Amino acid sequence: MTPRGARPLDLTPVGTDELPPTPPADRNIPAEAWTEAPPELLGLGDDIGAATVLYLRRIGPWLVWRAGPPSGGAARWMALHWDDLGRRHHFRLDDDGNGEGDGPSGQAHQRFRTWKEDLHAHR
Repeated sequence: MTPRGARPLDLTPVGTDELPPTPPADRNIPAEAWTEAPPELLGLGDDIGAATVLYLRRIGPWLVWRAGPPSGGAARWMALHWDDLGRRHHFRLDDDGNGEGDGPSGQAHQRFRTWKEDLHAHR
C-alpha cells in the first residue's frame, strides 16, 4: 500500500454514493472532486494554511475528511452525514497537540479517538 502522502490526487468528479467506505489505497480524493462538497468543507483547512482537504473514509453514515497532516501538526477534520449533509461535526488538532471537537452525542471531545468513537456510536 502506498503511503497516503505519496498517493496522487484523483480529481475525477465523484458523487456521495461513489465515495468508498475505506480509504483508497492507490489515490487521494480531494474535496474539490466531490460533487456535493459544501463550501465549509472546501475551506476546512484555511485557518492552518492547508489548501487540500482529503476524503478519509466512512464511519457508519459519516463521511470523514481531513485538512492538514495525518500526524505531527495542526489538522482539521469534518464528518458529514451522508444522508443529510447539514449534519456536521468538527474536530481540530492544534500544533501543540491539544484537540477539541463536537460529536453527534452533543459531547465535547479533547481526543480524536473519542470523537471517532462518538461518530461510530451515533448513526
